[in-house]
Amino acid sequence: MKNGFTISTDKNKLDVSAIHDYLSNRSYWGQGRTIEAVRKSIDNSLCFGVYDKEDHFAGFARVITDYTVFAYLLDLFILECHRKRGLGKCLVDYIVNIEVLKNLRWRLDTKDAHGLYRKFGFREPAFPEKIMEKSRTKV
Repeated sequence: MKNGFTISTDKNKLDVSAIHDYLSNRSYWGQGRTIEAVRKSIDNSLCFGVYDKEDHFAGFARVITDYTVFAYLLDLFILECHRKRGLGKCLVDYIVNIEVLKNLRWRLDTKDAHGLYRKFGFREPAFPEKIMEKSRTKV
């Protein structure tokens, strides 16, 4: 990555408590998410942990995918103490270019990071009238 930071897909290295704390208490999209929901989402996703040179947890993202047609990027964050170093950009670049995911159709939702994701080819839907969603209660 850069500055001694690394990315790993080893779920055993993830700091689930820190991920839960960030999503449930500090993110705008995961407010109130339970620790059980965080664990289940990790179990059922391709996860990426970011670690500093001492191997301390610094960030996270997960992808829901079929590895053939479609990938959905979500829950991406860098802990506040590690921001302003370009780690989020490095993480997105790594994820969308990793061999098993690089030629898929991608989707993500964001309230405030459109500029970041545009740098990696994400755009508003060409035909938003074709996109449908079914909302559910938060977990």
